[in-house]
Amino acid sequence: MKEHQYKATIEWTGNLGSGTDHYKNYERSHKVSIKDKVIIQGSSDPAFRGDPNKHNPEDLLLASLSSCHMLWYLHFCSVNNVIVEAYIDHATAIMIEEESGRGFFKEVVLSPSIRVRQPEMIAKAIALHQKANEYCFIANSVNFPVRHLPQVSAGE
Repeated sequence: MKEHQYKATIEWTGNLGSGTDHYKNYERSHKVSIKDKVIIQGSSDPAFRGDPNKHNPEDLLLASLSSCHMLWYLHFCSVNNVIVEAYIDHATAIMIEEESGRGFFKEVVLSPSIRVRQPEMIAKAIALHQKANEYCFIANSVNFPVRHLPQVSAGE
């Protein structure tokens, strides 16, 4: 078994001068820094007083699930002679916010549209989504269902 370690620095940048002396007196802005990578400007969801022009943790979790699945899927297609020519996922998530303010993700639905080179690759291309889900590190780490609704077509 291998162990992989990751490091990120999250820095709050939303102090407007009085810190967190009142719920409405600070921004939720922050930056996500990972060595030698582009800085991600973050905030909370606009529903929670965040900046709608910045990524929020919920967006990033959804994006992580989608991209992890895609990368495993492309890997399994390549080793199974399924030639993918295009892949785009319009992923969605549902988060439940309780009256107390606590929340949790109810589910994520990945809805990738994939184009493979030949029609005879379609059935295998659809089947490989299950295998990609079984291997996705992020999907294996969450406690809610990650469903898949792939659409596969053949190139012309």
